[in-house]
Amino acid sequence: MQSQILIPLIIFSAIFGVFYVFLTTRNKERLALIEKGADASLFNTGRKGGFGLVVLNLALLAIGIGLGVLAGAGLAQSGMNEDVSFPACIFIFGGLGLLTSFFVSRKLEKE
Repeated sequence: MQSQILIPLIIFSAIFGVFYVFLTTRNKERLALIEKGADASLFNTGRKGGFGLVVLNLALLAIGIGLGVLAGAGLAQSGMNEDVSFPACIFIFGGLGLLTSFFVSRKLEKE
């Protein structure tokens, strides 16, 4: 009974601790650079995309997974073992969706 409560508590506290240390360390580094006279434009990472690229990646991944499920069902209907056809097709088409997303986002960044 205790482990059912204790294990998720430890996991979430560890994740919180990692994010807290990361953010406080980054803040201290930035404050030290500002005190030494560094320009604020130094903190801009140069990311142009933002939310649109994330949506594009997720959309193409979801399309790939959907196509993988359809292809896995087709292979299962043709006699292939379902335990093999579904995961294989999902991973293959999901990977193809992410690869397509990479090339599309690279093309959009060039424009």
